[in-house]
Amino acid sequence: MSRTVAIVTMGCARTDVDSDELAGRLAADGWTLVSDVESAEVAVVNTCGFIESAKKDSIDALYAANSLKGHGTTKVVVAVGCMAERYGKELAEALPEADAILGFDDYQDISERLQSIISGQGHTSHVPRDRRALLPIAPVDRAAARDESYASAVGAGGSLFRKRLGDAPWAPLKIASGCDRRCSFCAIPYFRGSFISRRPTEILQEATWLANNGVSELFLVSENTTSYGKDLGDIKLMENILHEFAEIPGIERVRLSYLQPAEMRPSLLQAMIETEKVAPYFDLSFQHTSPSVLRRMRRFGDSEKFLNLIAQIRALSPAAGIRSNFIVGFPGETEADYDGLAEFITEAKLDAVGVFGYSDEDNTEAIDLSDKVAEEIIRQRVEALSSLADEMVSARAQARIGEHVRVLIEDAELQEGRAAHQGPEVDGTTSFIGTSFTVGEYVDAVVIESMGADLVAQVQ
Repeated sequence: MSRTVAIVTMGCARTDVDSDELAGRLAADGWTLVSDVESAEVAVVNTCGFIESAKKDSIDALYAANSLKGHGTTKVVVAVGCMAERYGKELAEALPEADAILGFDDYQDISERLQSIISGQGHTSHVPRDRRALLPIAPVDRAAARDESYASAVGAGGSLFRKRLGDAPWAPLKIASGCDRRCSFCAIPYFRGSFISRRPTEILQEATWLANNGVSELFLVSENTTSYGKDLGDIKLMENILHEFAEIPGIERVRLSYLQPAEMRPSLLQAMIETEKVAPYFDLSFQHTSPSVLRRMRRFGDSEKFLNLIAQIRALSPAAGIRSNFIVGFPGETEADYDGLAEFITEAKLDAVGVFGYSDEDNTEAIDLSDKVAEEIIRQRVEALSSLADEMVSARAQARIGEHVRVLIEDAELQEGRAAHQGPEVDGTTSFIGTSFTVGEYVDAVVIESMGADLVAQVQ
């Protein structure tokens, strides 16, 4: 009997990889994957549990899938992913529209789990736990403790269990899972666990598999890419293997994401700039610039240190793309702290900026901090800083007029793609007028116009 399933993915590129893994496991066991939820017996919503807005979007997706039950093909709605792992039984009680809430430990047996649910046997939702306790505290002790069952349980299964759900010429490649940092606003280490690097042979094999399946740009993702290799005994492992990604036939561009400023080593910076085919693209999570706010966040740095890092990058690669995210209204943030952050945004001239208002998150230290900023003040600061950021990003894009770019075409109808400094989906696009390039083609051109973060280019 044919079993149909649709996977709806919410959240970041790391979640995309997890969805591909789930798809691979289900396809291997005979399920038919469909893109339209209305055509699926089972709708699997891969949720995001990072911030309040992302959780709301995930819940809305579950509601939307549930509304299809009783009107056609859809019989069962299942929640997986970060929010499901993070809240488990609590989410099941609050959201009866979902027929089951599955955690990471269910991924290995996802086909069996879905078959049981669709047969009416149901599933007992897990009780959330601190996944950091599953592995040794010392990173160097984790390699021996890490077995295949644990690796796959956190979504690190590799190409053996991966099936691409899209056909874009780029794809995320998960190089690690979890995080060892203890940022006071972030619950990711709690529900994703401690940092685990996938072995180089494993990720290079998956990169080759992706190249053989239509991918020419690799997007290396993790919760903290600058930590890659520390649990394997070599903190410089990434800069040592970067060239191997570039040497894979069919791979034209390699992009790193989620770089932690506190761990941004000169050797990694140099390797990213000098290695052929590695995009000069720096996704640096500054979060704030005030020393006092950053210490309350349990993070490193200040405005001067961050500006120096940006200066180092641009001294080596003037056209490099630099993006970052910032939290406004963190407990204890003063008007002076906010003004300093606004001054930094003005001076840094970043290519892309994300601005988020602080909100209390379960299982974080910050939820118990004093000196909470009033919600109205947070809203005002978010609006003001977002407006300033848009202005500065537009100015940075305008300064690129006359610059030579290499664009990966992603939309043939719109004649649109991304230059090396533009990350997937969030950092703007580069488009052409009056051309007929195909998806997957790389086009060398010159920037002739800008609109916000977006560019218009022309072949010379």
